[in-house]
Amino acid sequence: MLTAPIFNSRNIPILFKVGLSFAVSLILFPILNLHDLPVRFEAISLVIGIISEIVIGIIIGLSVRMIFVGIQLAGQLVGFQMGLAMANIIDPATSEQIPLLAQLNNLIALLIFLAINAHYWFLRALVESFRLVPPFEFQFTNSLMGQLMSLSGNIFVIAVKVGAPLIVVLLLMSVAFGLAARTVPQMNIFFVAMPLKILVGLIFFLFALPYMTSFFESIFSGLGNDILRLLNAM
Repeated sequence: MLTAPIFNSRNIPILFKVGLSFAVSLILFPILNLHDLPVRFEAISLVIGIISEIVIGIIIGLSVRMIFVGIQLAGQLVGFQMGLAMANIIDPATSEQIPLLAQLNNLIALLIFLAINAHYWFLRALVESFRLVPPFEFQFTNSLMGQLMSLSGNIFVIAVKVGAPLIVVLLLMSVAFGLAARTVPQMNIFFVAMPLKILVGLIFFLFALPYMTSFFESIFSGLGNDILRLLNAM
């Protein structure tokens, strides 16, 4: 609940997060089979076991957070090309300044994330974590490290795929303005290029919106398999 998207927002009170976590625990407790739960009497082993359970939750939340980081990175790349990198706003989830287009991408992704009920995967991940990774038996294996590195590298793949249409259009515009500056030196190319890039970028952003929404749906549809692979690797 502390690392998953939406729930990790600083605008959500801590008391609400604690209450929601407690409510989810009460709902899932009758479903889980915890009869063979190992009993730890040693303080050191108990503390290590509790930390390992916290690490499992952090990994599950960050695996989803990496997808949203890739989507925001696409907005940052495109916003930098459009000239909107200087216009930043405060992201309520992280309290950091991010470009306008990155925040817009993030909001669209969050709406699609909720619309297709992808947040239900968190509840299933909680249940499956007790089945695939019994309590106090978490192991940081080489396979888990490989899965995390793959998800980290996927950030840049998602960023390029989401921002590809606008990146190509703005790159061609930069080349065209460069040729215009060489052929017509009297033209103040910086004065003309900035508003025109923003206008063309927003127009093509609207054209690329159906492609982006379908791509977001495909990413979030495969989210459950990614989480299950992480749990199997533990």
